[in-house]
Amino acid sequence: MHLTWLDSNSWLIEIGGKRILVDPWLVGSLTFSNLDWLFKGTRNQERPIPENIDLILLSQGLEDHAHPPTLERLDRQIPVVASPSAAKVVQKLGYISVTTLTHGETFTFNYQVEIKATPGILSGPNTVENGYLLKELASGLTLYYDPHGTHHPQIKQAAPVDVVIAPLIDMSLPLVGPIIKGTNKALDVAKWLQPQVMLPTAAGGDIIFDGLIMKLLTTVGSAEEFRALLAKNNLTAQVIEPVPGDRIELQLNKRAVAI
Repeated sequence: MHLTWLDSNSWLIEIGGKRILVDPWLVGSLTFSNLDWLFKGTRNQERPIPENIDLILLSQGLEDHAHPPTLERLDRQIPVVASPSAAKVVQKLGYISVTTLTHGETFTFNYQVEIKATPGILSGPNTVENGYLLKELASGLTLYYDPHGTHHPQIKQAAPVDVVIAPLIDMSLPLVGPIIKGTNKALDVAKWLQPQVMLPTAAGGDIIFDGLIMKLLTTVGSAEEFRALLAKNNLTAQVIEPVPGDRIELQLNKRAVAI
């Protein structure tokens, strides 16, 4: 299994011989509803579009996960697996093959990778977005991805899971509360899933963030503090801090698991 972090929540996951692009924001700036004064993310440099993408996987329909300028640059022939809100975004952009997954549903890609949707963050009234469990069918190796750290207890049924991609720090806004849940929530998922490797997501990478939200945002924790928290709880997961753009080969012990 190989992983490449492309900043923010964007990942290229190579699993089961497939190249899966997750929540891609690779070009242009990032805003919500074109409200630059509220929030704007700017790249120091655009990320090259990865070649030979087999599948696009989208956890949410918001711009930081289903980024329209990036999706407009990608080939509409690439199949997409998405949450219901994200599916609407890519369908509107003209993507031809879109599979919508609701919580508990699975999609098997070319008999090589199984993808199961798990409950994610509440993004609006009655709208709960997706996390995902990915399983390499040939080896049984598994990966869990949740970009906001909203880990539903039902994922305990998937244990053990080999790799977890999730926030390891907390980010909060006044009156709103936590918008990114790391630290204790990441510790919970480490206890539940007993992963071999954990990698942080939702951090900036090579990005400059600006706007009112950034002035109000409070951040608590670090990868080093989380390592200490794991050790204190006798958990052996290795925490890897990825460098944006670097392709990481994970050395994992194969073990038979079921999603």
